[in-house]
Amino acid sequence: MRILSSLILSGLALLLGTSAAHAGDLDLKIIDATGKPVSDAVVTVRPAGGVPDGPIRFPWGTTMVQENIAFSPHVLIVPVGATVRFPNHDKVRHHIYSFSKPAKFEIKLFGKDEARSYTFKTAGAVALGCNIHDQMSGFIKVVDTPFAAKSGGNGQVRIPGLAAGTAQVTIWHPLMKAKNNEQLLLVPIPGSGSVGRSASVALRASL
Repeated sequence: MRILSSLILSGLALLLGTSAAHAGDLDLKIIDATGKPVSDAVVTVRPAGGVPDGPIRFPWGTTMVQENIAFSPHVLIVPVGATVRFPNHDKVRHHIYSFSKPAKFEIKLFGKDEARSYTFKTAGAVALGCNIHDQMSGFIKVVDTPFAAKSGGNGQVRIPGLAAGTAQVTIWHPLMKAKNNEQLLLVPIPGSGSVGRSASVALRASL
């Protein structure tokens, strides 16, 4: 019995180790209809078998600054349950609001070197504005997967460590001409190495 139990445990350990090793990377380049790279596109992935349990943390933090009469970064990715700080670095006061379904809130007037915060409890895209400065706009993409990233100026996004199998890849951009400003791709992820894809998205000229 002890030998049999040992063999079973060894087999399970080998199986788990093999499953963990079966992970690949996604390299996605996002371009517009003319072939130019698209920045500030949020890519989220639900790998085959779903997302792992446990808290979601990203290396870029959960702060959106008001500076030069603008939100910085313009697009911020945060996990569900994150509390976002809004420090004001401008000499003028700001009054932040959102009418978006995932988070309808208002942060009333606050001045230079002051900060306010808000906790985002529902996944989705949250559009931000300022009641004082109409030209200000920002977006917070609240996600329920640790596999998320934003495209840079070259349109490139890399998401590593995805389980092998067909992954659901969602691309979101505030100017995308699509329902909920997003499009879905199904991408086969290899057991090791990386898979490269290029995705073309149609964008509006402005909000």
